Amino acid sequence: MKEYWSHPTATFRESLREAFTPEAIRNQYTQGVPDPSLVSPDGSTLDDFYLARPGAHEVQLSLFTDYGTNVALYPKFQKYFRQHQPPLLAVWGKNDPYFLPAGANAFRCDLSDADIRLFDTGHFALETHCEEIAKAIVDFLDARLARDRLPHTERNTRESVNRA
Repeated sequence: MKEYWSHPTATFRESLREAFTPEAIRNQYTQGVPDPSLVSPDGSTLDDFYLARPGAHEVQLSLFTDYGTNVALYPKFQKYFRQHQPPLLAVWGKNDPYFLPAGANAFRCDLSDADIRLFDTGHFALETHCEEIAKAIVDFLDARLARDRLPHTERNTRESVNRA
């Protein structure tokens, strides 16, 4: 994909159409999943249906090109994270071939309190770990709300102790 961002030629663009076959779409849902039988065919079937519409491939190919602009903005995101330290929960498939675990772990470079959860699954983590991810979200929000309810001086003391 990085090569395509640098050289978005018509030939390269055409070569990416293979990503829209029913087999390739299904593979996006099952690659990296220890037990692919746990993945419902609903998501990939629906994706295949919508990608079969006239012009849908062109929109997706343009989106592929645009992904490169996200990467170019990373320094701005990182600066914001370092300055403001927003709460962050990153839930990730540890076998995701598109968004590698290193990307999730990189948040820790800028966010001292980042909560990174890697699950034994692929790109579409919710397909196989819906309950665990829902629990992670609830736990994260509960912890954040509990922390925010503490008086300011008690919160600073706890944060100092936790960092030590």
